[in-house]
Amino acid sequence: MITVLFCFIFGIYVLLIFSLLIGFKLLPTTRHQNIEASTIFTVIIPFRNEAKNLPILIDSITSLDYPTSKVDFLFVDDASEDNSVQVIEKFAKKHPSVRIKILSNQRKSNSPKKDAILTAVSHTESEWIVTTDADCILPKKWLLLLNQKVVQKQPKMIAAPVTYQSNSTLFHYFQLLDFLSLQATTIGTFGLRIPFMCNGANLAYQRETFMEVQGFVGNDTIASGDDVFLLEKFIKHWPNKVVYVKATQATVQTFPVETIQQLIAQRIRWASKSTHYHLPTGKIIGSIVMLMNCICCLIPFLLFTPYLWKFASILFISKIVIDSFFLYQILRFHQQKFNPFLLFLCGIIHPFFTVTIVILSLFSSYSWKERVFKK
Repeated sequence: MITVLFCFIFGIYVLLIFSLLIGFKLLPTTRHQNIEASTIFTVIIPFRNEAKNLPILIDSITSLDYPTSKVDFLFVDDASEDNSVQVIEKFAKKHPSVRIKILSNQRKSNSPKKDAILTAVSHTESEWIVTTDADCILPKKWLLLLNQKVVQKQPKMIAAPVTYQSNSTLFHYFQLLDFLSLQATTIGTFGLRIPFMCNGANLAYQRETFMEVQGFVGNDTIASGDDVFLLEKFIKHWPNKVVYVKATQATVQTFPVETIQQLIAQRIRWASKSTHYHLPTGKIIGSIVMLMNCICCLIPFLLFTPYLWKFASILFISKIVIDSFFLYQILRFHQQKFNPFLLFLCGIIHPFFTVTIVILSLFSSYSWKERVFKK
């Protein structure tokens, strides 16, 4: 009976991965076209103690290929204790043509980032809101491609890709693969027209529509989730007006964390919001992946039952092979290095790491921007 159960879960998992691969292929790649930059954007960038990362973001802002008269940058200071504000002020003085404003976050809920976005939204009347993070690098044609989607598709919300800029160490590569597996799932579900994920580091939506769905009302007790819960609201009301920009030229880059403690805290934060998902897609996919990972984690406990141990080990290795093929697609899309050896090592580690994070997310608090949030 156990072998039958293992086979059933593995079969469902394989079906899931190949379905996501089909969705990945079905979603057409967006090519940049010479379309007039007509959309007026407000880019919202919440920050807290980001003096180290802001210069990199600012350099990418100066390189954006978009009329400065059609974009505002609202930096929202969430009680920074370093010289982040001074870094931005210095940049604003040096580049007066770039329309920059620094706001102080108006805290109203348990989510500082959601409060920061709401603070910025109340200070703009632009038709389109774009959110990103202070530790990001913006691609040159970023806003041009978002404008292209607005003109061609008349959407309500636009999701776009994010990747890591990392070195070739095992720790960084593990984070890259883990992160890109989420990105590949995002693209795959958009291709299958059942999206349930997006990333707030590269997300755009109509301001009027944001107000119409009452922004973050209903999930402002959850510290994170400024992206996925808003996506759920937009999908509920306008399922055909949420689109994805599948383009490397629209990909925002960010950075992996540097310590295991930071990684655990980050992943607990990500996992803690998953129990609040409303769309069935996320719950079903999460359950299938979790069950498959649990089988992998059972292998050390099956050493005294040779048949089951060998059988589960074969399934584990098969999973790594299938995952590798899946990850190869997203690595190639983002023009990231495909390292078979590191990928195999990460494939062994990943189920144990994922199951541990899920368990911890059910009971543990987590730190974010030098603050502690309870489950």
